[in-house]
Amino acid sequence: MSFVAALLPVAIYIFVVYSLDSFSLVSVRSLVTLVITGMLSAVICFGIFVLTGMLLPEGVSDYLNPVMEEAVKAIPLLFMARSKKTVFFIDSVICGAAVGGGFSILENVFYLVLGEELGMGTILFRGLEVALVHMGCSAIISVALMFSVRLLERVRSGLAVKGSDTVMSVFLFVIAPALHVLHNSMHANPLKQFVIVFGTLALLLIWIYRYDGDMIHRWLDRGLDKQVSLLMSIKEGQLGDTKTGRFLMSVRDNFPQEVFFDVICYVQLYVELSVAAKSRFMMKEAGMDMPVADADKELYLSQYTEYKSLEKRLGKTARMTVAPVVKFYPADRKALDDLLDECR
Repeated sequence: MSFVAALLPVAIYIFVVYSLDSFSLVSVRSLVTLVITGMLSAVICFGIFVLTGMLLPEGVSDYLNPVMEEAVKAIPLLFMARSKKTVFFIDSVICGAAVGGGFSILENVFYLVLGEELGMGTILFRGLEVALVHMGCSAIISVALMFSVRLLERVRSGLAVKGSDTVMSVFLFVIAPALHVLHNSMHANPLKQFVIVFGTLALLLIWIYRYDGDMIHRWLDRGLDKQVSLLMSIKEGQLGDTKTGRFLMSVRDNFPQEVFFDVICYVQLYVELSVAAKSRFMMKEAGMDMPVADADKELYLSQYTEYKSLEKRLGKTARMTVAPVVKFYPADRKALDDLLDECR
């Protein structure tokens, strides 16, 4: 019964967080894999703490161990962010919570097996609180990594980066281990400690969610407006009407006429697919999750096939020339992959 009381909160938290994923961004298989990864992280940390416990003065572990735990848990989350598996707030939170949940499962088992005898109430609230700390802090780190990948993509593309976005990313990397250290330093009764931890993490995640919403709307509104304008200028033969169009006209003399024609077709297909993917994302966000029409499915799949064919035919030099225009950022790629999955 003690093991059930210690592990049940973790299962409840993971289920609640996963149920928020209305877009099905994270598969059950990925979720289970991340939970197992979190458990492996706990084993690694346990081995590290055995070594550091023999080398470091007593009392240092209260400050060092939480930071070490967040660093080890961040390794699989870094892989998820770099491979563009987490590109939105909700999938970042789910993946971070899964790793933190797996970690807290084994940590609770370690405490039950190796620790002193505890009452059922203490075990239950400790399970609630510790699971919340690990899942909440890992979720914050996961979001910070996702933000950082977004910013790096913009820097590599020569686009402007808002200072507030950089500050936000750094803040999240600092606040997660700081909250964990603060939690380990508190010695209040389990119920009071749970209320403090729950309130702090809930407010922090709500704030991050709203900030991410602003970033997403910047991506949708500004990016979509520019792409629609570019698409109209291409179809009307008035490339000089947009900044991007003028850039394309400036490199026209670098290519033979037939190659430049392929370049314009390549850009047009990219814009059409990107606009369709973003529009689909906006419909889902608004709760209008209607199925894609069969005719549109065939259109999108044929456009993507033609886009990939042109990508191979153009060659590396041409693709590098138009790279500032034809650029799928993590959120763009995720939106397009979701659209194509629906069409297949």
